[in-house]
Amino acid sequence: MEEQNCLQARLRRGGVILDGAMGTLLQAKGMSPGTLPETLNLLRPDWVAQAHSAYARAGADILYANTFGASPLKTAGCGHDARELIAAGVSIARTCAAETGALTALDIGPLGQLLEPAGTLSFDEAYAQFAEMVRAGVGAGAELVVIETMTDLAEMRAALLAAKENCSLPVICTMSFEASGRTFTGCTVASMALTLSGLGADAIGFNCSLGPQLLLPLVEELARWTALPIVVKPNAGLPDPATGTYHLAPQDFSAGMAALAQAGASVLGGCCGTTPEHIAALRASLPDSFLRRTAPDIPPAVCSTSRTVVLDRPRVIGERINPTGKKRFQEALRARDLDYVLAQGIAQADAGAELLDVNVGLPGINESAVMQQVVTALQGVCDLPLQIDSSNPEALESGLRAFAGKAIVNSVNGEDASLERVLPLVKKYGAAVVGLTLDEHGIPDTAEGRLSIARKIVSAAERYGIPRRDVYIDCLVMAASAAQALAPETLRAIRLVKAELGVKTVLGVSNISFGLPCREQVNQHFLTLALGVGLDLPILNPASAAMMDALHTHALLTGGPQELRAFVERYQNAVPAAASSAVPVPVQNAAAQPAAVPAEPGEALEQAISTGLCESAARYAAQLLESMDSMGLVERHVIPPLDRVGEGFEAGRLFLPQLIQAAQAAQAAFAVIRKRLSATGSPGGKGPLVLATVKGDVHDIGKNIVKLMLENHGWTVIDLGRDVPPNRILEAVLKNGAPLAGLSALMTTTLPAMAETIALLHQEAPGCRIIVGGAVLTAEYAAQIGADGYSKNAQEAVETAERLLG
Repeated sequence: MEEQNCLQARLRRGGVILDGAMGTLLQAKGMSPGTLPETLNLLRPDWVAQAHSAYARAGADILYANTFGASPLKTAGCGHDARELIAAGVSIARTCAAETGALTALDIGPLGQLLEPAGTLSFDEAYAQFAEMVRAGVGAGAELVVIETMTDLAEMRAALLAAKENCSLPVICTMSFEASGRTFTGCTVASMALTLSGLGADAIGFNCSLGPQLLLPLVEELARWTALPIVVKPNAGLPDPATGTYHLAPQDFSAGMAALAQAGASVLGGCCGTTPEHIAALRASLPDSFLRRTAPDIPPAVCSTSRTVVLDRPRVIGERINPTGKKRFQEALRARDLDYVLAQGIAQADAGAELLDVNVGLPGINESAVMQQVVTALQGVCDLPLQIDSSNPEALESGLRAFAGKAIVNSVNGEDASLERVLPLVKKYGAAVVGLTLDEHGIPDTAEGRLSIARKIVSAAERYGIPRRDVYIDCLVMAASAAQALAPETLRAIRLVKAELGVKTVLGVSNISFGLPCREQVNQHFLTLALGVGLDLPILNPASAAMMDALHTHALLTGGPQELRAFVERYQNAVPAAASSAVPVPVQNAAAQPAAVPAEPGEALEQAISTGLCESAARYAAQLLESMDSMGLVERHVIPPLDRVGEGFEAGRLFLPQLIQAAQAAQAAFAVIRKRLSATGSPGGKGPLVLATVKGDVHDIGKNIVKLMLENHGWTVIDLGRDVPPNRILEAVLKNGAPLAGLSALMTTTLPAMAETIALLHQEAPGCRIIVGGAVLTAEYAAQIGADGYSKNAQEAVETAERLLG
């Protein structure tokens, strides 16, 4: 424990130097392409030890054990048990670290598969993989845990929770970002910071993908969102695809790192392409360069993976994912009709909600299991932050565990039992919490009584380590039909809570009108009054034009130039709802109303694909096949929505999860179409196309996404998998008469195998066109090695395939 506290103190103080690349040194010693580096812990421990010792002598304070890919999932079939490889890797690193007093970190990398809903790996399956690695590393004597090179925030959360729940060691977390400021799956810097800080990471930051210069704006952004030590472990610039070498020399690398230190980074090392010489130069250049950061003023905010909502103005929480009083919704929950539930979320997002309340409490169902299922699925079709709403602590934890972001917990109240059950969950998962101003005596009649309970909730939250900015007080509104005199007390309570406690406030606005005629009119005017006294988070139905009009008008009258522009854009083409109406109704405004399910099946199918509703897509495809032929259906109603989603992905409006969800919905439609084709004996499809990751390369996430997109555009894909030798690719091309082949490579060391495969295909199958792709490739290098086309992502692969074959 003393060592851990010493490390944590040093992390906070700054000036910690990490090691550099392990793979770079092992490749230089002769590691064969395609070799799992972790097997060398047993087969060539001398190579691994030499690398560690070189980094220790260069000045590294922490050595990353050679365990990055030693998960049971990745080591299956290699002939060695994952625990055995980890034990050997940590032991070697500890022996070398002892030479200089450095510390040894268990190094954990990604599993190589996407988690649900974008992939097939469940959160629990991923967690089990990481937990086994953590237990093995702790047993072997690791002194801290490093989780690195993650691009999926859901996977990072699974690994971090596995570390926190299976050991007491400090944990450093770094993710790989692109120059766009997002990861491969669309995660933002703010979302990473809010989520990982809340979950208890000891230091967070970036590694791999980019060189020091391109990481500078990301470090500056991160410094605004976290008080934790910032970690940077960049590549030595960008690799040359032809040689696999990285262009930044040690002195240039260290100069770039000095700029990152000035921007706030205090834990620094190197990733791909860096060597002991780079770390020595870094150590020599930085002692006087560390900046003692002032803790940033982090604003109240919640987030999903790809969207952060700052509570700097009133934000709408959509109320419609709730079975209370909704017979059709209750039927959907009992039947596990997820598409109906997801459609409610999509409609509210389209209507202008900025957060979604998720309540699945219904007698006769397993609320915890359904909550986990709904929360997981919602993240595939909607990028809004979620409010997990339940009186059942098990269901709350189930939703919090499944949500890849910073959620809100709805709710806790002033009873001691409630505080003791709920606040530990809020703290553990780094969430915000709604505090209801009621206790064992009920809801106080006076504003002062509610303020007193709010004080108790805020004080209890702070004792649990939950900052005041993450506590939102609900002053509770009751139906005016039964308690008319209490409506002003609710408004007065909001004013008092804002003035004394300075916290954000939340309110279920529509409760005020229960049992009254003209409910929307009552709701609208009460909302206006509540906004006037400081309501921050109204929970309402965003499909109500009156409610949204009140909100936008309030923003206009209390905001600045940005709100003025937004109001004019929204209403400039509006027409009055009636001659006597004082409030115009926006026309052609997609955000004003939820997207209704189209009556025409073709349009309904396109909408289901665009939004990723798999069961609906299959159902509408079956309906359409009763009146049109299969290929007509594909061309008219399957390909167009995929193209639109692809265009959104290319433009940066949509991200990988939405692209994959749309592809999976299209796959569901295709399954129905293929069944019809099989029954009628009708041919269909384009291709065949042979797809493979080249010899020596074991990465296949990108290839698998390309396969999915191609199949959804009518291609017959023959997937040979990963680590495929050139002669096997040629055999598949000749056997199937394939006019097109797609080759993938992620590692510079396997680019020669790609060039060899292309040369063989040109010689033995000259009629076959070749598309290549992968993170290390460029269009120029693709042309240099003889490829007919280059694609930087899955959507472009489809376009290139269509273009090459006309």
